[in-house]
Parts: sequence; C-alpha cells; structure tokens
Amino acid sequence: MKLSLYSIKTGVLANLALLILAAMLLVNVVLLKFEERNLIQARQHTGRLLFRVLEEKIGTQVHPAQRGWKAVSTDPALRNEIQQLLQIAGFYNAFLVDTRGRNVYELSRGEKTMKKALLGARQALATGNEACHLHGNTWGVVWLAHKYLSLSFPMQYKGSLIGAATLTADLEPLYQRLRKTEKIVLFYIFLNTVLLVLVGLYLLSRIVVKPIYKLLKITEAYKEGQDVPPVADAPRNEIGELSRSLNLMLKRLADNKKELQAHIASLEKANQEIKRAQEELVRAEKSASVGRLATGLAHEIGNPIGIILGYLELLRGDRLDSEESRDSLHRIEAEITRIHQIIRQLLDFSRPSSGDPENTPVHDLITGTLEMLDPQPMLSHIDVRPRLEAAADVVRADPNQLKQVFLNVIMNAADAMVPDEHACQAEKDNRLVIHTRNTETRLLIDFSDTGTGIAESDLPHVFDPFFTTKEPGKGTGMGLSVCSRIVEALGGTINAANNDDRGATIRLVLPLKEQAVPGVAAEKHDVK
Repeated sequence: MKLSLYSIKTGVLANLALLILAAMLLVNVVLLKFEERNLIQARQHTGRLLFRVLEEKIGTQVHPAQRGWKAVSTDPALRNEIQQLLQIAGFYNAFLVDTRGRNVYELSRGEKTMKKALLGARQALATGNEACHLHGNTWGVVWLAHKYLSLSFPMQYKGSLIGAATLTADLEPLYQRLRKTEKIVLFYIFLNTVLLVLVGLYLLSRIVVKPIYKLLKITEAYKEGQDVPPVADAPRNEIGELSRSLNLMLKRLADNKKELQAHIASLEKANQEIKRAQEELVRAEKSASVGRLATGLAHEIGNPIGIILGYLELLRGDRLDSEESRDSLHRIEAEITRIHQIIRQLLDFSRPSSGDPENTPVHDLITGTLEMLDPQPMLSHIDVRPRLEAAADVVRADPNQLKQVFLNVIMNAADAMVPDEHACQAEKDNRLVIHTRNTETRLLIDFSDTGTGIAESDLPHVFDPFFTTKEPGKGTGMGLSVCSRIVEALGGTINAANNDDRGATIRLVLPLKEQAVPGVAAEKHDVK
C-alpha cells in the first residue's frame, strides 16, 4: 500500500512516531535524573563509610591518651593508608582539622577546593552536624551539573570530639559513565520507536486504512440509483457506521435530486407560462397602441380619400384637357401612395415580432417611430425635437419590441401635454425632446416633455402593472410596465423623474453592442 505525502496514514504515522519518540525521551530524561540522584546519593553513602573508617583509624592515634594529631601528620604509613582509602572510595580531597580548627592534614588538588574543604570542616566542627555541598559546574548528560561533592563530618572517638574532616569527590567520571550509558539508551529508544511505528502502521492499516480504502473504491464505483453496500469484513465500529451513513446520505441525495428535478420541471413550466403571459401582455399592449393609432389615422386617411374622390369627379366630367388630366392622375397617385405608406407603417408595427435580438440602430428606430406618429392628431400640437447626439447607437434587441417601447413613452408624453382650448399657441409651448448620448458602454435615451409631470407619490409606482393616473377607459396601466419588462430583458434600465421647471423625463439606458465608446467617460444613469 503506497504512502502519499498528504495521506491520512502518513500524517498519523508521523505524529505517532513523534509522540512515541517524545514520550520515550521524556521518560529517559526522568530516569536519567533519578539515576544521577541515586549515583550521587551512593557516593554520599560511600563517603560516610569512608569517614567512619578514617575516624576509627585516626581516633586511635589522636585520642588524648595516645600521641595526638602530630602522629597523624608524621606517620607515612598512615598517610599512605589514608590516600589508598580515598582512591578506592573515589575521593581525591581530604582535609582534617583539630578541635581548634587548625589544619592538621590535607590532601588537595586545587586552591578553590582546598578553601571550600577547610571552610566545610570548620563549619562541621562548630555545629557538630554532618554537611553536604555540591559546587562547581560541568557538563552532565543533557544539561549543566555540579562538578564536586563535598562531605563534612565532626570527628569523634569514644564520645570525645577530636576534630573534623571534609572529603571531596569529583563527579566528572560519574557523568562520563552516564553519557556512555545514554548513547546505548538512545539507540534502544530509536530502535523501539521504529518497532512501535511499524506495529502501529500494521494496526492502523488493518483497522482503519484498509476499510477506508475499500469504502473509497466502493464510492468511486457508485452509480446513481445504486445502494452503497457495507465494507467487507468491516468491524462494528466507526468505519461500519461511516459506510451506513454514506449509504443513507446517497439515498437522501437521490431523493433530493428527484425532488429537485420535479421542482425544476415545475419552475420551467411556470417560467414558460409566465413567458407566454408576458408575450400575450406585450401583444395586448401593442394591440391597444395599434387601436389608438388606427383611431387617430381615420381622419388623416379621410382627407386624402376626399381629395381623390374630387379629382375622380373632375376626370369623369370630361372638362379637363390632357395636361390637366395627367396632373390630376399624378395627384391621385400621390395621395394613394401617402395612404399606402400610413397603412403599411401601421401594419408593420402591428405584425407579431419574432422576439429574436439583432443589431438595431436606435436612431433609425426613433426616426421611423416619429414618422409613423407624424399623421397622428395627438402630436399635432407638440413640437418634437430629436437630438440624436450619440456616437454609437447600435444595440442587440428585437426592433419591433424596442419600437413599442418608444411608441408607449411618446404617447404617454403626448397624453401629458393635452392642448388647452382656451390658451394661445405661444402659451402652450408643448415640447418633446428626444436626446441620445453615450456613456462608456451604454446608450442613454431621454424623453423629456413639458407636460403636467408626475406626482411625487406616484413616481415609485409608474412602472407597476395596472397603475395609471388616466381616467377610466383611457388607459390600462400596462404601457410603462410592459416597457420596463422589455428594457430589463435587454439588460437595460428605465426610470422616471420630474424636470426642474415642468414636465417629466423618462430615461432608458441600453447596453451597446460595442464594448466601449472611445473618448467617452462613464457616468451615472439616474435621471437628475
């Protein structure tokens, strides 16, 4: 079984090895400390035994009934015997003082240790108690330790105080032995760590990793609609619970997917119904607009028909010469052409649109809409001023739908500028300004009129369905709502605001087909 650098097994093994190694090293440090303490205590015990032997040997020489301390300092055999005892016991320094604290015997290898030994012996003589001192610094095993051990004892013989002694041992050999032993211990710690990690690897693979891999293979081979079988030979532990939980989760996912598909189908059906309703609403609003246009065209078509009938009456009377007859026929043809153009524009507008977007020049569309509305009586009292200043005007849209938007906005503006029969033409001053310009990636179209404006309380609702301020029978309240739906479907926006002086402005913001208009900075699209 391969080990991946980022697998769970690698992580567990690495952490297991670190934990085992750290635990063994901590135990080793604790045991090392205990061993160091035990060895020092053993050296102390050896020092006490050595002192008792020296006390017995020296006491027989120093006792008042014998020769005194002078015999100790002058007897070479006794000095050799003392040196041999010190060497055997591992002590290299010995100081003896008499009852007055005078130095009567010394065996020293250093000035510093000699001073400490003399001070310790006099202190033991003064207090009558045993004293133990650790001093000096040397490198132990893994930290700094004391280099010397000094033991000071009051010396008695047959119940009489005869002096004091200080014995000093060098602990460096003790630490050297510990360091040699520690190398062997560290080797066994490393060996035990390797063995425990291998055992842990086997147990981990057997208990955790292999069942997980089996579960992974089963889930990778899972196909929609199938149940996930339990892991083969899986114990009744968390792995088996994981397999059962995964099976339940996949079942729930399958059920949720079926429910989601049902909801999606329902939403798609509802969306199609909404789209059909919206298309019907657009067609209904277009039919209403066509009805208003047809009503307005009745008088405009009636005049040319009357002129045609008059010329026909003249031609029937045979009172015209050939030149006058040709002129009458040309005039009849012109009036018929005019009627045909008016009817053709209305038929083109009322024809159902495909709904497919195409590259649409907005300026041409505005001009065509104004030409279609030119015969209408509703614009006869309005001064229409196109200011088509946009450098780029091509958008991706259905031209018929966009034309319907322009038509509804212009007709609403015309309705807001109803002529006053009692006011003169100069006082009325009804204007409709259609202004186009570019931002960086958008086309802005403003329809500004000089009508009655919009009440501030009505501004938030002008694009709501069935909202109208017109008298009953003169409006459905769906014109601007349909315009809003069409513009939003194109990725644009439409909003309304009152002008500073009078009237209102409807602003359309449409995305251009081009990515950006060079030299034109971006600006806010809200109507000011």
